[in-house]
Amino acid sequence: MQNTAHIIGAGISGLSAAVRLVNAGYKVAVHEATQQAGGRCRSYFDAATNLTIDNGNHLLLSGNRHARDYARAIGTEAGLVGPARAQFPFVDFSTGQRWQLDLGDSRLPLWVFDEARRVPDTGLRDYLALAPLAWAGTEALVGNTIPCKGTLYDRLVQPLLLAALNVDPPEGSAGLAGAIVRETLLAGGQACRPLIARDGLSSVLIEPAIKLLQDRGHSVQFSHELRAFTMSGDRVSELDFGSGDKIALAEGDAVVLAVPPRAASSLLPGLKTPTKFRAIVNAHFRVDPPRDAAPILGVVGGLVEWLFAFPQRLSVTISNGDRLVDMPREELAQAIWRDVCRASGVSGELPPWQIVRERRATFEATPEQNALRPGAATGQKNLFLAGDWTATGLPATIEGSVRSGDRAADLVLARRSI
Repeated sequence: MQNTAHIIGAGISGLSAAVRLVNAGYKVAVHEATQQAGGRCRSYFDAATNLTIDNGNHLLLSGNRHARDYARAIGTEAGLVGPARAQFPFVDFSTGQRWQLDLGDSRLPLWVFDEARRVPDTGLRDYLALAPLAWAGTEALVGNTIPCKGTLYDRLVQPLLLAALNVDPPEGSAGLAGAIVRETLLAGGQACRPLIARDGLSSVLIEPAIKLLQDRGHSVQFSHELRAFTMSGDRVSELDFGSGDKIALAEGDAVVLAVPPRAASSLLPGLKTPTKFRAIVNAHFRVDPPRDAAPILGVVGGLVEWLFAFPQRLSVTISNGDRLVDMPREELAQAIWRDVCRASGVSGELPPWQIVRERRATFEATPEQNALRPGAATGQKNLFLAGDWTATGLPATIEGSVRSGDRAADLVLARRSI
């Protein structure tokens, strides 16, 4: 009899685990508590702008191997689009200066030796000062590891680490920051080409995975919330979905719990998980971007941090956004729109807009909270954890989510081979 892997949660981590297991010959059943898949990585039709928008502007890089392998497995890698070369335009509001960081296409960070490709007004010595991050421990603070001041910090390191960690960089985990630096700046331009799901996160990363599972005869149930586990010795023996809806597990069956940390800890009392979270604010404006608009523009010295150009809209992301979650929506939209006009060159009155505030967007990427992240294995031999909040070695990112799903799936497969 074919063993079944029950995937609890249809976010990116759960879907990546499901796809990996299906491709390895497992029967899979996905159970999602809500009415839609994708979790914090999804698209929806927005009546205010009359556009399909994403709940967050998620940027992938060409070096995000697990995320790209996942997209390839569901047949949508071509939907992740970006420039042919790892180039990032920036504007500094404090000086009015514009420049382009050009990381090239090498496997080595040779760009730091070329003044024309570096951040303006920076020298090689500035970049060498970042070296301690590469081997820093997760218990160390960024602020105690590298100098958090100066031109290079203000124009590149701070925007990069703020986006990655979603905390003010000095208070972030140096180990997590080091993982980002190793996989981006130190890996050369070949790993840093920006990739965006231009047609929407759901159409590129979510819906094709659901279709793949269903087309191959696997179960995907929505509004199917797990209420409790029944344990027998060192394994899960039953899944309880309430109202008498229970699923008994055979000896070879497995469970991947891919839900947010609060839900996971309620299902597994005593499970150690992060307890503090930070917000991300995204804004979307229905306006045609300038013809020469870059897919992504870094903004230094403004309220806006990153400006994304999509067909018929300009979107922005503001990390570590707790200070903005209670600001009146219209006032916030006007403030962001002023920055968008200044950065992009568009003008005019506030167009149709939408503000999306994710209050618990990511766990707080500090040493204290990182230490609370559990591994994929649990005390039950057939139960495994997945999610960007688990111990992936990365901050909360799409790449981390996919890695966690892959890791959980690999543990399920390893158990089958015993």
